[in-house]
Amino acid sequence: MFQRILLAVDSGPTGRSVVRLAGDLARLTGARARVVHVAASSATLAAVVPLEDDAEAKLVLDEAVTSLRDAGVEADGVVARALTTQIAAAVSAAAEEWNADLIVLSPHHRGALEALISPRVSDAVAHSTRAAVLLAPEDTAGH
Repeated sequence: MFQRILLAVDSGPTGRSVVRLAGDLARLTGARARVVHVAASSATLAAVVPLEDDAEAKLVLDEAVTSLRDAGVEADGVVARALTTQIAAAVSAAAEEWNADLIVLSPHHRGALEALISPRVSDAVAHSTRAAVLLAPEDTAGH
């Protein structure tokens, strides 16, 4: 069963559902968890512009790690940095570096045309890793 679960979290409400699902799995299987939050930047012709500052990125990471630890899960976390077009590669690299056997992330629903032009991070991660990938549904119950 799973022993090393990597969670890819963002600052939106889907991040909480990823933490909740991965935490439940980690407790059931006795797995360790590592949280990765990618602090994304956007590239323009003139500059690379961070989309969140270091304090915001650390807050997202710390909230997820604290939530897991409060639930009894052995957890740590890292902030990765990447361009918006390289988020999936950053998540996959973090999973490979940590030898994760499961990656839990959000599907980030988009329309078919948008997904064709710019593939979803979850799709790109699933195609670029040897670990199992689990998509956490958005928590619609407001828990």
